[in-house]
Amino acid sequence: MRGMDWAERIGANLAEVERRIRAACDRVGRDPAEVMIVAVTKTHPPAAVEAAVACGLRVFGENRVQEARAKIPLCPGSARWHLIGHLQTNKVREAVGLFEMIQSVDSLKVALEIQRRAEQAGRRMPVLLEVNVAGESSKFGYAPDRLLEELGALNGLSRLEIQGLMTVPPWSPDPERVRPYFRRLRELKLACEERLGVPLPHLSMGMSGDFEVAVEEGATMVRLGTVLFGPRASAVRSGAGDGAEAGD
Repeated sequence: MRGMDWAERIGANLAEVERRIRAACDRVGRDPAEVMIVAVTKTHPPAAVEAAVACGLRVFGENRVQEARAKIPLCPGSARWHLIGHLQTNKVREAVGLFEMIQSVDSLKVALEIQRRAEQAGRRMPVLLEVNVAGESSKFGYAPDRLLEELGALNGLSRLEIQGLMTVPPWSPDPERVRPYFRRLRELKLACEERLGVPLPHLSMGMSGDFEVAVEEGATMVRLGTVLFGPRASAVRSGAGDGAEAGD
């Protein structure tokens, strides 16, 4: 797809997404400015990112360190990057160098490696703690009880800035069926804030099929791919939907 085609598609899609976010916020009395769009660029080329930046998007999510390593140097320097997919400990050093935020911290082991690599890099790493609210065996993330058990140890890591929670709920064609999982994450954030004695500003939840419900339940970040860029080529070939990815 040519750059102008990307810009036309993304511009029109973004206007509609912003309209839907405003409507969701109006329904629950929120300010739309509280909701950040994380544009998920998995498998999409740098030309799509360039067009998205031209349309006003600023924050981009990648699922895999390897793809981000190749793509980010070819994209506009004003783009800000979040890792939203599972992070293996052997990829932490690269992730700390590539990303502004890691949204997928799902174990103390990974957090300790981020601490070590951030110390070496001389930086503090903003992170979100990923929670598997539904307990699905096919997905990564903390069990809620385990998160509360390890929260003190996580908070004691000086190079990590815990800014909130993230989740990938079970997929459903009916967004209302995932509302309880978003609500549970919001309640868990409140419990974490009570234990820590400080506010956690972010809830990263909601993708292309359910972001309006997520916004109604308090999302401050929505991870949107398909609804902005169109279906990924790999998803079209395989017939796959949003599935278990951290961003669609």
